[in-house]
Amino acid sequence: MSLSATTLRSLQHHNYRLWAGADLVSVSGTWMQVLGVNWLILSATGSATSVGLSLVLQALPTLLLGLWGGALADRFPTRRVVLATQVAHAFLAVALALVAISGPTSMTPVYGLVLAGGVVSAIGGPALGKFGAEVVPPEDLPNALALGSVVNSAGRILGMSLAGMLLPLTGTGALFLLNAVSFSAVIASVLAMRASEMHRSVCAQADTGGVRTGLAYVLRTPRLLVLLALALVLGGLGRNYQVTMAAMSAGPLDAGAGGYGLLSTVFAVGAVVGGVIAAGRPRLTIGLLLGTALLTSVAQSVSGFMPGVMTFAALILPIAAGAVIIDTTLGARVQLGSPGHMRGRVIAVQGVVSAAAGAIGGPLLGWLCDGFGPRLTLELAGAVTVAATLTAAAVLARLSNLRLTRAVILPAQGLLRRVPAEQVSALR
Repeated sequence: MSLSATTLRSLQHHNYRLWAGADLVSVSGTWMQVLGVNWLILSATGSATSVGLSLVLQALPTLLLGLWGGALADRFPTRRVVLATQVAHAFLAVALALVAISGPTSMTPVYGLVLAGGVVSAIGGPALGKFGAEVVPPEDLPNALALGSVVNSAGRILGMSLAGMLLPLTGTGALFLLNAVSFSAVIASVLAMRASEMHRSVCAQADTGGVRTGLAYVLRTPRLLVLLALALVLGGLGRNYQVTMAAMSAGPLDAGAGGYGLLSTVFAVGAVVGGVIAAGRPRLTIGLLLGTALLTSVAQSVSGFMPGVMTFAALILPIAAGAVIIDTTLGARVQLGSPGHMRGRVIAVQGVVSAAAGAIGGPLLGWLCDGFGPRLTLELAGAVTVAATLTAAAVLARLSNLRLTRAVILPAQGLLRRVPAEQVSALR
């Protein structure tokens, strides 16, 4: 099989083609809204901390409700949950547009709608992730996740580019209206999918323990715990470029809204590169994750020294590529390593970790940017993520050695139990 055929193999499935197309449209709308919300808040308040607060409000519902959303995804057919939450997101985007067009004197309505969107995402996010895994067979799931990253990044490029062009002309309200329309693509694609070609996971029974069972599974899997802890640090201090890019654009780089849009587009291009690299790999290994995390963390620290927009953008691109490789590898390992009837809950735990990273990292980075400057913030955050990556590598190596030891000792013990006592004495 050629490299191109390997990279694009998930597209041979009809349902995945529908899903990828709808995802491109929806993600484009989402990132138009992201840029619009960030700029609306930053221009109204002049504070990076206020932008970070919006990230907290978006992430908080996932922290509180995400695990129940995972249990819901395992208990009920994901299709119904996906359709209901897409409709809810569309209505919230329309409401946000009306608030923006009216010229709000306070950010309270904006924060309230951001919080409501977080609630909908918390309830529907695990079902959305699980449904996306059901449109391809299990052997193509890593490739589908990688191609999904490419589609998401392409949508981010398209969304940010359109938002950058429209923002000075139409203001933020039009961006929110376009996002509302984009959700119709997902609804239409779900309704058009072939039921006979879906690869549905078995639904959990009502008496399987729900949230508690999902947490117990995660807690008794040390390797998964280490990966999630690393994801928390990398996500909190190494992924919240929504805050640091805005602070760098408005501060040391003196680039304004145009510079912020440019950096966001470059970040999206880098994410496409990372998705293509991940999709072309036959296996996504832990070694790849750790190596990429280390290189990305070093690049983040160095980015704080960059003197201008173009040099800063030159490092943003590989940082974004590395972020996608890390997230894709982590997602593949989490989903493929989980039982089908529990996959929604494990995805929910991963979502909670991601939300916690945003809730902690967004305000922390905003506070550091306001207090110590964005340059020093990037340098320090990169150093912390380097240390976290090295620590995770050491712990995972120890866990691998323990598994290898058990793999050797336990069969040997079983053999000795089957040997007559007098022969065991002779062996001693």
